Amino acid sequence: QLQLVESGGDLVQPGGSLRLSCAASGFTLNVYAIGWFRQAPGKEREGVSCISRLGSSIAYADSVKGRFTISRDNAKNLVYLQMNSLKPEDTGVYYCQATNSYATCLNARAFDSWGQGTQVTVSS
Repeated sequence: QLQLVESGGDLVQPGGSLRLSCAASGFTLNVYAIGWFRQAPGKEREGVSCISRLGSSIAYADSVKGRFTISRDNAKNLVYLQMNSLKPEDTGVYYCQATNSYATCLNARAFDSWGQGTQVTVSS
């Protein structure tokens, strides 16, 4: 069974940093583009960042540009989301997804099932 597991979420003060990890179980990540999404309470799930299969193409939501960095280590079968200068509005549950289509990588509606995600809370 193909499964993605997110980790690294925590409670952090505004201005702080976190690194999220996305690990694959049952398949190899390097054949897929990987997207990070988040969902704040009462809001729709939104795309945050996407990285192509080999890392040559990367996209960010405008709200995180300059603060978040996505990367992948295909040898370790991991994708990371480094989050710096965190703001309270970054609070939410963060998810990762694997897709064959980089073009729809940030479109949450392109995915039918979601993992448990990892909680990020930015608060003083």
